[in-house]
Amino acid sequence: MGVFRKQASPPDEKNSKSSLGLRLNVFFFSTFVIFCVIIIRLAVIQFVEGPMLTEVETSRDTKSVPLASIRGSILAAEGEKLAYSSSVQSLYVTLTQEYTAKAVDKETGISALKPESRANAYALANRLVAKFGEYGDPNGEKLTVNEVISSLDLYFKKSSGYMARKIKTGLTAKEIAYFMEHKSEFPGLEIVEEGVRHYDKDTVAVQTVGYIKPFRSSNTLNIYKNIQNAMKKLDADPGLNYKDDEFVGFDGLELQYQRELRGKNGYQVISVNPQNMAEKVEKVVPPEKGNDIWTTINKNIQLKTEQAIMEQIRWLHSNTVQGRTHPDAVTGYAVAMEVDTGNIVAMASMPDYDTNVWTSPKLDAEVWNKIMTNYQNGTITPFSSGISGHEFSSSVFLGSTIKPLTVLIGLQEGFITTRSSYSDTGSTKFGKAGHETTVKNSGGHAYGYFNSPADAIEKSSNVFMIDKVGKKLYEKYRAEGVNVWDRYMKEFGLGVATGVGLPNEYKGFLNYFKEAERGSVQSALVYASFGQQGSYTALQLAQYTSTIANQGERIKPQLVSKITDSSNNVVKSFEREVLNKVDFDKAYWREVISGMKSKVSSFDDFPYDFARKTGTSQQVGKGQIRDNGVFIAFAPRNNPKLAVAVVIPEGGFGSNSAAPVARKIFDAYDWEYGLDGVPKKSLKPENAAGADNTAATNN
Repeated sequence: MGVFRKQASPPDEKNSKSSLGLRLNVFFFSTFVIFCVIIIRLAVIQFVEGPMLTEVETSRDTKSVPLASIRGSILAAEGEKLAYSSSVQSLYVTLTQEYTAKAVDKETGISALKPESRANAYALANRLVAKFGEYGDPNGEKLTVNEVISSLDLYFKKSSGYMARKIKTGLTAKEIAYFMEHKSEFPGLEIVEEGVRHYDKDTVAVQTVGYIKPFRSSNTLNIYKNIQNAMKKLDADPGLNYKDDEFVGFDGLELQYQRELRGKNGYQVISVNPQNMAEKVEKVVPPEKGNDIWTTINKNIQLKTEQAIMEQIRWLHSNTVQGRTHPDAVTGYAVAMEVDTGNIVAMASMPDYDTNVWTSPKLDAEVWNKIMTNYQNGTITPFSSGISGHEFSSSVFLGSTIKPLTVLIGLQEGFITTRSSYSDTGSTKFGKAGHETTVKNSGGHAYGYFNSPADAIEKSSNVFMIDKVGKKLYEKYRAEGVNVWDRYMKEFGLGVATGVGLPNEYKGFLNYFKEAERGSVQSALVYASFGQQGSYTALQLAQYTSTIANQGERIKPQLVSKITDSSNNVVKSFEREVLNKVDFDKAYWREVISGMKSKVSSFDDFPYDFARKTGTSQQVGKGQIRDNGVFIAFAPRNNPKLAVAVVIPEGGFGSNSAAPVARKIFDAYDWEYGLDGVPKKSLKPENAAGADNTAATNN
């Protein structure tokens, strides 16, 4: 019987099995490594590079489109709306490729809309116009097809491709209902809530309130240049972006408080295609309503002031003063400022105009010609006069209203005392011997003997001011005398900004520096001493008057009392602010204030003792010397409540032209607030009637 033996594997078979196992191990190990690398790379992309890549992708493929906020209101002291925005619904269309696809002419290389795109655009325009006609206001705006095509801006001349185009504003309820129900039939159509600006039809302090313009038309102002530069930064807050057609403040309080009134725009984050056309709204951030500005302007006092100026101008045209009428008196300016608070209760630049013209689609040339000489604020700038064409501005020489300050300077410098006497002969001379210049009092009057400087103020003596202050300053300081005079002026707010903060405020024309250069230092000081060398604004005059009433405290004029948010919460309030203090002896103030008692017939029955000074400055226009009426006053004399300054260019003597306006302002304030702290409107009917009759006494 044979024995079975297992046959051994050949050497080649063993090697083959070993090689296969090794290859499998290498494969699985390699696979494991590759998966590890992939997982690690994914983790790096997600957690390390992800935010950066997202930012790059967003900046490349999305755009932020502003959504305008509702602008806050500007209110009078009692809450009346001087400027406000009403909510309206507007129709916008965001273009798609079907309206904007272009073809390039092979011969000319010029691109133009494809025929089908043009046809689509006109079809859309025709449908919109038809629906506007069917559902819109029959008495409202009538858009044409060509106007809609222009608004669509198919060639991107006004806006980028992804920006929505405003087609119509002020939609009716029927229009809104129709387009919302049929929105799917109008690709890219949106109904957006917007604000439309309105101004009080009573035209209340319009130049002070200011006006608005579209953002695209406002790049001449630094504030908007800075905003445009900030908008170009990659990390800029989209909510701070402005729309080109968004209305922004351009003057007055509208500009001064632009940031507070505007609020904060919302925005849409829109994905765009490589052609920069909108594809999808990725995110919407709603806008925040602007804050409300509460002014210190009392509407009733303001309207009385405006009316008083215009009535007085008409009176000067038809009544003889100084032997003639004054037909060239066509403008007037007045400011009423509370002495204790600095609150401006009236600021009138007349004639005024209806500010609503700025919110119209366009400003017609005819309208512009009517308002071009009076749309700026003549109480703070020199630019709101000149209707008469006599090279005058709304800031004029002070005339005799400077004399209380001239006497204060003389007292402080030690040139005179409160008991200094003087014999007024009606004229005086200055200059080198043999070449003297003679200066006279108004009308050549010789006032005789003065017991004190107060008498010189009351009689309004030019020669006293020259002999006792102007000449003395030159003798003491020589060439430096003009700088000394200028320092005193600025301490009282003449030649410096008042602090009110309104745009374009004028600091005054300091002619005494020019006179010192082309004439002499002595002549500059002589003429300055009686008010013929510095021209200032009505607001500067009111602050100067208030500084005298406050016996040296120059306080900031306040036009805004508080700022509130959309829920009427106070965001910021404004209090009395002292800008500087002039430390003079109390006796000096008493002397000067006691001398402020010029004779003014329009105040004959005024129930309060009050301090006042008339002024008549002279300027040359068209070869003739023309008199400007100036008047300053505060009341009551011993417990000052209100300071008033009035300027009537070419109105003649201040006592006849400017003082009657001031009387009406004081009466209006007495009625509303009470110069003695008791508003006359709060009295019993029989007493109130008497007070109202007093307020109606004009001249």
